[in-house]
Amino acid sequence: MHEMSIALAVVDQVERAAPPPGATAVSSVRLQVGELAGVVPEALAFSFELACAGTLLEGAELITEPVPARARCGPCADTWQVGMPPQLSCPRCGGATAELLSGRELQIASVCWHDNPAPARRSPKPAKPATRPAPTPVPSTEER
Repeated sequence: MHEMSIALAVVDQVERAAPPPGATAVSSVRLQVGELAGVVPEALAFSFELACAGTLLEGAELITEPVPARARCGPCADTWQVGMPPQLSCPRCGGATAELLSGRELQIASVCWHDNPAPARRSPKPAKPATRPAPTPVPSTEER
């Protein structure tokens, strides 16, 4: 399962990147994955979660952005979506000199960092009520 080595490489690259001032953790990583890259997205997501444990990426979301495979024919300049299994001969002229334009991508497109949260404001402790001695009862006129 090479998805684990890919996940570990992504975590390593993000950790090496200089975080913006005040950033303390990563909330998400967006990864472009080409159709022909040979990556199983579910296996990569599972591996990414394991690879992030104990790092500043712990709990980060992995967002995979699929990139369709496209090719261009040299002789007639036609372009087409290659699909799976890949069709590398030109559907228009049958030429076999196709140039692969996209579909092999496996790259970090963006990283979203968490800012250092401001400390929670605590409400001041309520002041203790001033303690006053109990008023001395004034004797009524009948008691005098």
